Amino acid sequence: MAARPYWKGQIRLALVSIPVEIYSATKSGATIAFNQIHEPSGKRIKYEKVVPGIGPVDLDEIVKGFEYAKGEYVLLDEKEIEGVKLESKKTLELTQFVDSHDIDPIYFEKPYYVVPADDLAEEAFMVLREALRRSRKTGLGQLAMRGREYVVSIKACGRGMVMETLRYADEVNKAASYFREIGDSDPDDELLDLATTLIDKKTGKFDASDFHDRYVDALKDLIERKKKGKTLNIDADDSEADPRGSNVVDLMAALKKSLGSSDSKPAAKKAPAQKAAKSTDKKPAAKSPATTRKRA
Repeated sequence: MAARPYWKGQIRLALVSIPVEIYSATKSGATIAFNQIHEPSGKRIKYEKVVPGIGPVDLDEIVKGFEYAKGEYVLLDEKEIEGVKLESKKTLELTQFVDSHDIDPIYFEKPYYVVPADDLAEEAFMVLREALRRSRKTGLGQLAMRGREYVVSIKACGRGMVMETLRYADEVNKAASYFREIGDSDPDDELLDLATTLIDKKTGKFDASDFHDRYVDALKDLIERKKKGKTLNIDADDSEADPRGSNVVDLMAALKKSLGSSDSKPAAKKAPAQKAAKSTDKKPAAKSPATTRKRA
């Protein structure tokens, strides 16, 4: 395997230890980085470390400080900071198992591929992998890597396993504080049927290659045009248009129009569509939700 392991160690389950290697499962996307340029000279702008009232300072005069009060700092040098970093333990002990769906996706941070370190570890690795798959469980433990301790999860993935670092509870904002102003009334049944039918009609298998960063593509195109001495004309009218459209939206008409104009292939599941059709035949024409359910 050409890639370099991010971590080497062992997964321990009770008295069983399995030598493994982990590799980063993701990589940085094709981002566009810009530098600040002095336009009259065409030269790149540089930044100096300066102290107000003193001016530029040497890098060896700079230490890190924690502000505990306004203008008051505790000064720390690199050796002191390194001294309290956790030593990278070479063992990930699985201390708890939970149902895979019990972990809210918002806690997942970064994934890593887990593989057996050698041929001798392969049998025990496969046993743990299949046990996790059959039980539909995810293993949890804590792992120190590069000076920080992480909560991690382990689950089966194809022929291998995936380890994911998890956010701690105090790193996640509680949803209730953002959602408390949203009403708790039930939506109109007919509108719900139409929306469900539209979702079913557009349902398919996820393929990450179907999506790409259109903004990055546009920036690359703009850069190529500028390199060739061309310019990109921006239509001012587009920026003036309100992307939200009219303030008053007939949700029923919009959903029906969406179903009629959708060119997606219908899903095999047709029960919601039949239910929506029956509901449309029996019920009188619904008034616009914008007028019947208008909020102050």
